[in-house]
Amino acid sequence: MLLRKILIILIFFSFLGNKSFGLEIKIVAEIDNIIITNIDIENEKKYLFFLNPKLKELSEKDTDSIAENSIIREIIKKKELKKFFDIDKKNSLVDKIENNLLKQKNIKKGELVNLLKKNDLDYLEIRKKLRIETLWNQLVYKKYLKNIKIDKKVMKKKLLDEFQKKEKKFQYNLSEIVFEEKPNENYKITLKKVKDSIKNIGFENTANTLSISNTSKNGGLIGWINEIQISNKLKNIVKELKIGGISKPIKIANGYLLIKLNNKKILNQKIDIEKELKNMIDYETNRQLNNFSIIYYKRLKQNTQINEY
Repeated sequence: MLLRKILIILIFFSFLGNKSFGLEIKIVAEIDNIIITNIDIENEKKYLFFLNPKLKELSEKDTDSIAENSIIREIIKKKELKKFFDIDKKNSLVDKIENNLLKQKNIKKGELVNLLKKNDLDYLEIRKKLRIETLWNQLVYKKYLKNIKIDKKVMKKKLLDEFQKKEKKFQYNLSEIVFEEKPNENYKITLKKVKDSIKNIGFENTANTLSISNTSKNGGLIGWINEIQISNKLKNIVKELKIGGISKPIKIANGYLLIKLNNKKILNQKIDIEKELKNMIDYETNRQLNNFSIIYYKRLKQNTQINEY
C-alpha cells in the first residue's frame, strides 16, 4: 500500500515538472484506492470559489474541508455512474446545466470560457464535472421515478383556486439549508451549531459547510419560485418572512429545512395555466428527486472505504 502511494506521488511529480515550484504534495485522503492530494484540494477550491465567491470569506480549514467533501462526493458518484453509463460520452443535457450556470452568472458562453481562464480553470474540465452531475441526476431519475408521488388533478385544482382569488401573487427568490441530526448528537445541539454558523459566517457559507442538499455548492440557492409552485405550508411560512429573513426549521423526510427569503416580486396575473401546471409538476418532481438523491448518496458513502490523513 505504501509503495503504491509513493509511486503515485512520483508519477504526479513527473507530470508537474517545473510547475510544482517546490510545492510539497501531501496525501489528504484515499477513497477506494483513489488518492486525493492537497493539489486536488486547491484545484477544487478554485472551482467552488467560482461557483460561490463568498466561500473566500471562510477560513482555509473550512474551505479545505468543503473542497475535500466535494471531491469525495464526485468520486463516489463517478464510481456508481460507471456501472450504468459511459461517462465519457457526450450528453446534450450537460448544456442545460451549463445554461443554468450562465443564467446564475448572468453571462454568455464566450464570457464563461474567458472568466474560467482568469480563475485558472479549464472549460473542458468544468464540462466533465457538469457531466457527472447530469448523469447522476439521470440515474436518480431512472431509479426513483416510480416512487415519485404527484397528483396532477389536485395540483391543477390548487392552481385554478389560487388564480380565482383576487389577492396579489408573488415570486420568491429562495435559498435553503437542509441539515440532519448527527448519530451522537441531539436535534437541539445540531440546530444550535447551524444557527451559530449562520450568525458567524452567513447563510450561504453555512449552506456550503453544513447543508446536505444538492444546492449546497451554490450557497443553498434555489432561485426564483412562483408561490403557487410550493406547498401551502411552505408558502405560508415564506409569506411571513421579510427579505433577508430565515424560517424556523421545517421537518422534512431527510431532516430539517431552513428557508431564506432573498427577494420577492409581484407575479403577473395573466398566466398560462397549463404552463404553470407543468412548472408545478417539475418543481415537485425535482424536490422529491433531491430527497432521493440524498438518500442514495448517503447509502453509497456508508459503503465506501474512506481514509483521511
